[in-house]
Amino acid sequence: MSDEGLIRPGEIAFHLDLTAAQLKIVYTALKTLYDDLGHDEHDVKRVVSQVLAKLPDEHDMRAIDLRRELRGSS
Repeated sequence: MSDEGLIRPGEIAFHLDLTAAQLKIVYTALKTLYDDLGHDEHDVKRVVSQVLAKLPDEHDMRAIDLRRELRGSS
């Protein structure tokens, strides 16, 4: 079986364009997942933390008004 075409460790796998509302939802979901992970899930917690570090910080996320964003996308 060939490894050709497989994503290698550390290689960028995907680029994603998100609206502000989508970004806030993704951030909130990842923070919730991170907070709910147990002590025995430290590997997953580390990966989730790495993804969160790529996103704007909590202050910027709080500044996104989800209701306003959702009204604007109608």
